Amino acid sequence: MFRAAPRNGGRAATNQKVFATMQIQLPDGSIKDYPAGSSALDVARSIGERLANATIAAEINGQIVDANRPLTDLTDADPIPLKLLTTKDPAAIGVLRHSCAHVMARAVMRVFPGVGLAFGPTTGNGYYYDFDLQTPISEEDFPRIEAEMEEIIKTAEPFERFSLSRDEAVKFVQGMNQELKTEHIETGLADHSSLSFYRQGEFVDLCRGPHIPDAGRIKAFKLLSVAGAYWKGDANNRHLQRLYGTAFFDKKDLQAHLDLVEEARRRDHRVLGKQHGLFTISNDVGQGMCLWLPKGATVRALLEDFIKQELLRRGYEPVYSPHVGRVELYEISGHFPYYRDSQFAPIFGHPAGQLVDNWKQMLVANELTEKFEGDFLATALDLGCAFNDYPRSANNDEKLTYLSKWEKQQERYLLKPMNCPHHVQMYKAIPRSYRDLPVRLAEFGTVYRHEQSGELNGMLRVRGLTQDDAHLFCTPEQVEQEFKDTLDLVKYVLSSVGLEDYRVQLSKRDPNSDKYVGSPELWDNAESTLRRVLQESGLNFTECEGEAAFYGPKADFMVRDAIGREWQLGTVQLDYNLPERFKLEYVGADNATHRPVMIHRAPFGSMERFVGMLIEHFAAAFPLWLAPEQVRILGLNDEMLPYCDEVKKQFQQAGFRVTVDRQSANVKKKIRDAQLDLVPYMLVIGPKDRDQGGVSVRDRIEGDLGFLTVADAITKLTAERDQRIIRQAIKRSFSGFGDGGESASQEGY
Repeated sequence: MFRAAPRNGGRAATNQKVFATMQIQLPDGSIKDYPAGSSALDVARSIGERLANATIAAEINGQIVDANRPLTDLTDADPIPLKLLTTKDPAAIGVLRHSCAHVMARAVMRVFPGVGLAFGPTTGNGYYYDFDLQTPISEEDFPRIEAEMEEIIKTAEPFERFSLSRDEAVKFVQGMNQELKTEHIETGLADHSSLSFYRQGEFVDLCRGPHIPDAGRIKAFKLLSVAGAYWKGDANNRHLQRLYGTAFFDKKDLQAHLDLVEEARRRDHRVLGKQHGLFTISNDVGQGMCLWLPKGATVRALLEDFIKQELLRRGYEPVYSPHVGRVELYEISGHFPYYRDSQFAPIFGHPAGQLVDNWKQMLVANELTEKFEGDFLATALDLGCAFNDYPRSANNDEKLTYLSKWEKQQERYLLKPMNCPHHVQMYKAIPRSYRDLPVRLAEFGTVYRHEQSGELNGMLRVRGLTQDDAHLFCTPEQVEQEFKDTLDLVKYVLSSVGLEDYRVQLSKRDPNSDKYVGSPELWDNAESTLRRVLQESGLNFTECEGEAAFYGPKADFMVRDAIGREWQLGTVQLDYNLPERFKLEYVGADNATHRPVMIHRAPFGSMERFVGMLIEHFAAAFPLWLAPEQVRILGLNDEMLPYCDEVKKQFQQAGFRVTVDRQSANVKKKIRDAQLDLVPYMLVIGPKDRDQGGVSVRDRIEGDLGFLTVADAITKLTAERDQRIIRQAIKRSFSGFGDGGESASQEGY
């Protein structure tokens, strides 16, 4: 936003607390005196100019703050616990990218005068900014925008923070003709009495910060792409243009990241899935509905069979459940209406069902006008439903009670959003004793989510997904051991596909949110139990507030792939709430009834997402045990085909997925085709191989392995297959992708 903000009109430096000196406690524990009003940069300069030049931001009691703000404005602590964040600290890169987003927005406003600003947060690997402008931004505009960014960075102007009262802030952004910012202050920030802004040259933006001291700290940046977006992510709101970019402290790191981005494009599962016949998505079937083609279905079936066998060994029992369930079931569990926006609409047995559902939603939103109410009543009558005693003069609660009573007399179904309520009913179907517990019910259950069309992404974000789901019902005394065992299961599954690089995230509730069910006591107990199990398991884990499921905390496995990207895959969740909501019971040793504890777990997460991730991780070159086609036999000429068929039969009897290349082509072309099709092993057969009862083995990775008898070749490949050996052809040397060190809160309000 371009505006000549008063240098002393905002409250940037007028609220400083008055002290002669203040004490700073450094990370090594030493305490030193500094003049009142000193900033983190002042502290850095007192230590050395090189440190000051490397200082990007500061940290006080876990909160990242501007390096150039007076420390006494940031905390009441005495002494002030200060950590300087330099270019070597992982948290500093997020501050850099946040500031680069401001620089980019400033450049865009120079190139496209009159542009409206929305939000500009950091992401795992960079940043974006949403713009409201009539002229479409294209990649052809990137050089002009980047040139302006270079000019802004050269001037090295500081990022200056100031604050205004809410009323002053509204007038301020109105004066800059920034409609979206005005709306956000008046609605989204209605409970904020004071708001902060950051000025850099002629550019001013509503922002919480923090920022780097000056734009000159940005040493390497790149605009990446442009896409469409909606104001506040709502398709009913204004359409915006989202410009993506990234930034680093070093040009070498930027180039390494761009190389990885290019490698990620090469591994795009949507491209590879089509190229290798793994899956397809048809608009005639529906967006977000994955169709597994034979090769992809083979990979999925192998994974399912692998874990099914392991679950049987671990005492799980297989179950099946339908794809739909009564709405009342999900109302008890809390899945409906809490997540209604991401669910498919209910299926109604009565023709007036959808009408009444819309009627209730308008009552809940307090949007029902007298005219609409009259229209609803008339339409209901046309649909064969006479609400003669509808309390039209009553309040909304009484009207909702009346309509809900009618609904409960009808049939209402949902496409299954989760498997757990169904498994709960299976547990309840049989009287349980403490001797029966733990009960472990497992299912590859398909569930449905009505994801927004703009969020769909091949197999990674779909509307119909199959979870390798299981629910454990145990006594409180069994919880810790069962949770440990489920963590071990996830680790075993990940290691079987070569995913050894991961961290665990302890996802907790946000105590200030009302989206969670259950008492604070139950939540505290569940979180402390989960934390204790993770500590005892020796797993590297971090705690993340606000990421829990609505019914309980969870341990999420965040896995790095071959090129350093992080994926959330397996999850284990602890739940004291659903047993309470469904009144689950077992008879204890004291002959009294007790409430079991539930554990939800899914090592793969969903089959669609897991296989999509594996396609990109392996670049579709699956290890031998997972390859849809494990062996291809290549005859030197058509005379070799009878012997090729004999060899094929022997490999099939050994359990291999094997084909014979019957095309009339030279063997070099056949080898090239097999390599392009990513077949792990090729068996080349000529007259000498046939006469000696063997094959010439060619490895997709290592090339020609020479002659082996058929029996020896089968023995070699069987060992690799049965031991699930993973031979990764590409190893990463640099991780240019985010690792959780950046904060998504580094954005405008």
